[in-house]
Amino acid sequence: MAGTVSLRAVADDVCVAPQLTPSAMAEAARMGFRSVVNNRPDFEHGPDQPTNAAIEAAARAAGLEYRFLPVGSAYQSPEEIAAFAQLLEELPRPLLVFCRSGARSMRLYAAATQAR
Repeated sequence: MAGTVSLRAVADDVCVAPQLTPSAMAEAARMGFRSVVNNRPDFEHGPDQPTNAAIEAAARAAGLEYRFLPVGSAYQSPEEIAAFAQLLEELPRPLLVFCRSGARSMRLYAAATQAR
């Protein structure tokens, strides 16, 4: 993952990434991540996109905590921001968050941490 996916640190123990695949979950665990949050709705880009179920199964098999919080790319509601803030509080860190490009996950993180 480190060689093929660009991770961007948004905090000491939180990184954002573009779309991850099920095979990336074992590598995330090897890199020391303890939790993963998927912000990308299933089939947003069509049937070739990995599904939440497949990524979740791989994450759990790798020993990671996993949460699915799909949000739209253009708008994140106050409820979605609050739900993400709750995940930031409860999930073990380091935490890896992803969406299609990483941009909406970064916006969601910024909004959730500003709301505190």
